[in-house]
Amino acid sequence: MKIALAQQNYHIGNFESNTQKIIEGIDRAKKQGADLVVFSELCVCGYRPGDFLEFNDFINKCYEAIDQIKQHADTIGVLIGSPARNPQPEGKDLFNAVFLLHEKQIKGEIHKTLLPNYDVFDEYRYFEPAFDWKVLEFKGKKLAVTICEDIWNLGDNLLYRITPMEKLMPYQPDVMINLSASPYNYAQDIVRNSIIKAHAVRYRLPMLYCNTVGSQTEIVFDGGSLVYDINGNKVKEMKYFEEDFEIFDLEKLSQKSDSSQVPSLGGDLPTGQAGLGEAAGAYFYSAKEVGTGEDTLAYLTNEKNIDEIWHALVLGIRDYFFKMGFTKAILGASGGIDSAVTQVLATEALGKENVKAVLMPSQFSSSHSISDAEQLSKNLDCAYDIISIKDIFESFLKELKPVYKDLPFGLAEENIQARIRGNLLMAIANKFGYILLNTSNKSELATGYGTLYGDMAGGLSVLGDVYKMQVYALANYINRNKIIIPKNILLKAPSAELRPGQKDSDSLPDYSILDKVLYEYIELRKGPKEIIDQGFDPALVARILKLVNTNEYKRNQFCPIIRISCKAFGVGRRMPIVAKYLS
Repeated sequence: MKIALAQQNYHIGNFESNTQKIIEGIDRAKKQGADLVVFSELCVCGYRPGDFLEFNDFINKCYEAIDQIKQHADTIGVLIGSPARNPQPEGKDLFNAVFLLHEKQIKGEIHKTLLPNYDVFDEYRYFEPAFDWKVLEFKGKKLAVTICEDIWNLGDNLLYRITPMEKLMPYQPDVMINLSASPYNYAQDIVRNSIIKAHAVRYRLPMLYCNTVGSQTEIVFDGGSLVYDINGNKVKEMKYFEEDFEIFDLEKLSQKSDSSQVPSLGGDLPTGQAGLGEAAGAYFYSAKEVGTGEDTLAYLTNEKNIDEIWHALVLGIRDYFFKMGFTKAILGASGGIDSAVTQVLATEALGKENVKAVLMPSQFSSSHSISDAEQLSKNLDCAYDIISIKDIFESFLKELKPVYKDLPFGLAEENIQARIRGNLLMAIANKFGYILLNTSNKSELATGYGTLYGDMAGGLSVLGDVYKMQVYALANYINRNKIIIPKNILLKAPSAELRPGQKDSDSLPDYSILDKVLYEYIELRKGPKEIIDQGFDPALVARILKLVNTNEYKRNQFCPIIRISCKAFGVGRRMPIVAKYLS
């Protein structure tokens, strides 16, 4: 039997486009002689559909798409993911399902057992877990079909009471097939490989794992579909961050080697990781991998992670614009590292002709900040405008004089400048149809180092899940072959330039220390004592954690953030605004 994996990029609720993609994948599999073609989890409607699942019309359209797709499943078997109605009165109204289509009919239906309800996942809000477990019989083979999270319940610290493959093994399946929508973070590919290999070794079966690709608002799906043979050997790791298609011979995947050569299960799963789900799995793996101290920063900025982050952010921008019907981006260019990296990423994602930078100097802006920002736009061949905010700022101060009286210059005056810039950017965006890209990084967002309705304005946050030291690493990555970002931008001390001689270090700890503490607290969820025990100054730790917790109200009003870590601000980190803990 020849099995094709179709790794595709879907659009939530775009049934016409998704159906057409799936049909094209079926036709391609037919032409190449495949017996069965596998797509990804909820491919019919796109993942994560959220509360669209509560609309009966949405579910009707899923079934209409299946009816259309099955007409093309004549001589070939097709495995697709879709919501399915629960006919029983008990439980929720829907299952997260896989349909086997063949001979223009629905030949079988499998339901997801393990419904993740952590981080960015909230499947138990909508779906009922499977009531029963069975293999799908197709052309004389027994297929053990599972859906995404169903294969993550391994190890010695199980998150779920049921492990679906254990329920399927008594039926003596010939192959394991998993349809997945597994989001990207910079540890996920390592964990996925561990999980898939562990299944092949434990159950002595080949495994084909089909993941989706593409970005859905904040969440990036990186593809990287996997095939392991019966001996636990990786046969194929498909492309990352782009669509791909491959066909595999099940007979070859099922050829056993000498049992002495079969790898053991031991060591395949990082200690403490297995069974804690996808996001938690990556988190625990990275915790083990990183360790503490200097290793943390090295891990966050290593070459592999930065290369992946680059591709994830480019895909995140590109898909957000394409799927929303947008074409043009605008951003404020300050001559600093964050806006520089954002501008390069946007140019890569959208094309230089679709990116505009606006330089908005004040009386506090250094001359080199203006010239550096200009040079970057010239290097990228991007359009840019220069609008001085000096006169606008002074008019604000004049009108506020009766209210402010003779109070000294302070934070309020700094924030006025940021809000003037935000207003100018939004004015141009509204007038000419641009989408404003926010340039704030994760270190700033974590500590509240930003102005609401000013430099925190935007339609999409590009770097909101990227720590400051990772931003520098991205800049060096961008400049690896030739100088694109002017060297002075990388070398000068970070500054908001809202008052004379201002530096970020006036308000924040050094980023090389700050980022380590933030990572321990945000990604690894360590408490203050655990962080202090690693050698960090107790007063510094208390200050940083207080900044994080007391600035939740700012992040709550922020735009969508492209997720590249295992714990990003936004849908995956749900904290109360009014709280006392560590504040």
